[in-house]
Amino acid sequence: MNKSGISTVTQFVLLGFPGPWKMQIICFSMILLLYILTLTGNTAIICAVTWDHRLHTPMYMFLANFSFLEIWYVTCTVPSMLANFLSKTKTISFSGCFTQFYFFFSLGTTECFFLCVMAYDRYLAICRPLHYPSIMTGQLCAILVSLCWLTGFLGHSIPIFFISQLPFCGPNIIDHFLCDVDQLMALSCTHSPIIEHVIHSVSSLIIILTVLYILGSYTLVLKAVLQVPSSAGRQKAFSTCGSHLVVVSLFYGTIMVMYVSPTSGNSVAMHKIIIPIYTIVTPVLNPLIYSLRNRDIKFALHWVLCGMRIIQTS
Repeated sequence: MNKSGISTVTQFVLLGFPGPWKMQIICFSMILLLYILTLTGNTAIICAVTWDHRLHTPMYMFLANFSFLEIWYVTCTVPSMLANFLSKTKTISFSGCFTQFYFFFSLGTTECFFLCVMAYDRYLAICRPLHYPSIMTGQLCAILVSLCWLTGFLGHSIPIFFISQLPFCGPNIIDHFLCDVDQLMALSCTHSPIIEHVIHSVSSLIIILTVLYILGSYTLVLKAVLQVPSSAGRQKAFSTCGSHLVVVSLFYGTIMVMYVSPTSGNSVAMHKIIIPIYTIVTPVLNPLIYSLRNRDIKFALHWVLCGMRIIQTS
């Protein structure tokens, strides 16, 4: 992958979470449980939206795609993390490290765009309810979903490609459980502040612009909800947006500390605490947040589970 004339590193060592073997097994078991719960919860939402025709609306189609995204977001990091707990060498190949790096950033960026699209959908549904069916058509829904995936995976491709072309001649030890930009740039034999500045600027710009858009959308939504005369109408409007706001708060609260705030250059130990929150904890909480506050999802999940039981017993 690296064409430099300097002898290059062929693999990296991910130190992960150092500690005695017993502690490694405990961490392995906890993260494996969270991973299984994430896969189960998000897959259940996808199945509920797919099989219940009453949920074939833009809001739930966005939610199904978001759940699909969450599955891949945890899968790009957690399996290698689990293998790292049980490995003595704790190595990852050069190409494997940059592949993980690319998917980690691309899926995170795609999630930012999906949260924006979901905020736009709620804005139209609450602030412009009469025009909502004519604006948020199936065609527009498909276009927005495609744009989220496309822009998310194109946004970081060029800077990450240039980072992968830098010479890495040792050391090859990364004090982390995944391949992140700061650790990789620190291991490069050539200091490239331009590339580092570009990728941090792109990340910060995406985070700031998307969070400002979401806050702006929900400010308009809140203003519209407060003008609803009936308390039942206000409660229904708040319930449809509350879940999304909780997910936005969990996700952006942690990534802004990591990549935007003045303390974003915190120690590796701090990174090891913050990154699992939005890469492991939030994906497992999202299905619970959306299903517990949504009667349609709970009914569809109940219908899906009952149907599966009938199939198994027949």
